[in-house]
Amino acid sequence: MIASDKLPTTPPLTQVWQLQVRAIRLQAHGIVSYELADPDGHDLPVFEPGAHVDVLAPGGLVRAYSLASDPRDRSHWLLGVLKEPKAKSTGGSIAMHEHVRVGQLLTVGPLRHVFAMATQAKHTVLLAGGIGITPLKSMAHELVHQGASFELHYCARSAQHAAFSAELLALVPPDRLHFHYDNGDTSQGLDIAKLLHSHAVGTHVYFCGPAGFMKACAASSAHWPTGHVHTEYFKAPDSASVATLAGSFDVILTKSGERITVGPDETIVRALELAGRRVPTSCLSGLCGTCKVDYLDGEVEHHDYILSDDDKKTCLTLCVSRALSPTLTLDL
Repeated sequence: MIASDKLPTTPPLTQVWQLQVRAIRLQAHGIVSYELADPDGHDLPVFEPGAHVDVLAPGGLVRAYSLASDPRDRSHWLLGVLKEPKAKSTGGSIAMHEHVRVGQLLTVGPLRHVFAMATQAKHTVLLAGGIGITPLKSMAHELVHQGASFELHYCARSAQHAAFSAELLALVPPDRLHFHYDNGDTSQGLDIAKLLHSHAVGTHVYFCGPAGFMKACAASSAHWPTGHVHTEYFKAPDSASVATLAGSFDVILTKSGERITVGPDETIVRALELAGRRVPTSCLSGLCGTCKVDYLDGEVEHHDYILSDDDKKTCLTLCVSRALSPTLTLDL
């Protein structure tokens, strides 16, 4: 456990670890947590609150999962995984639930920090829906460490659907922790519009959860100042726009000098793969940052859900971004 008031320097984002599953616990209906530790007992790297890691699940699927543990506790990392119904699942959560066992080694990493907390916020509002509690729980740990002003609202169908409840009750002061159960009727749950109706100077809001919850939070916070609303999507919104340019464009890879054409019905990732250039991917939806790279020239049509306005001036996500210019020069 780290005793200092400040987090140590974040490690490089390229490292991958072999971690042992030290414990598996049923946290809520359909939600299981996985406690991961170094098999030799070494401290794990420090991570920033809101970070996530890629996990190589049984069967070879790579999936991104948020870290729910205390960022200052280097003895282990904690994941929370909701088992998706087979009709909706892409296989990752089912593989984790059905095939991962205590004692097993998992390939984990690298660390990614695309849902970072703002510094020097006067007050923080954490809004979680269902499994969306995972990144916000790590933020709650850090805010408690800092003695910062914050409140946590956790929306779920029932108490049986709320993960990490015991840990949250022990961690967050009672006047700052609010559980909202709607029993399947959203009108009986938290009035998000009322909660976010007014914005106090210096207040930041973070929300993460299922699609309907995210839509309600986004609509209710639309009038908040730019830079004070922070989101992490587990899935692309149903209304997500699709990149459709009437024509192709070329990407130029600066390190090799290659010039590769991207067709109107192709992603940059797919075009690179067809040319024999594989790049790391995970979500393929602009949600995780695995395929984020710098670009050096060209005009980008961004379709991701993670990059800030400043990031978009120099970076793009290869899985969903396209070019508005004839060519796009990538730092690859």
